[in-house]
Amino acid sequence: MTAETHALVQLQALQDALLRFEDGSISASALNEQARASQALLAALPERYAPVLLQLLDRLESSALFTEESCSFSQADLHEHLRGWLDKARAQLGM
Repeated sequence: MTAETHALVQLQALQDALLRFEDGSISASALNEQARASQALLAALPERYAPVLLQLLDRLESSALFTEESCSFSQADLHEHLRGWLDKARAQLGM
């Protein structure tokens, strides 16, 4: 498997994990772990992508500890930002 193919596989897996998180199938920490393990994906993207993703994941995991009303981060907004990150990553990889 080429590095590009591996990155695309990890991108799709991360997108699937976000959907599973949104439907309650996995926890925020499981999503966070999968994203952090997506080293081929992060290596294939410009350097600025990794810190943005990690910051979003940290916020998402923190927000999962609280109800929507008591958290300073809107979970819906964070989901939208993660979907945007995934879209931009897919475009960057030429998909």
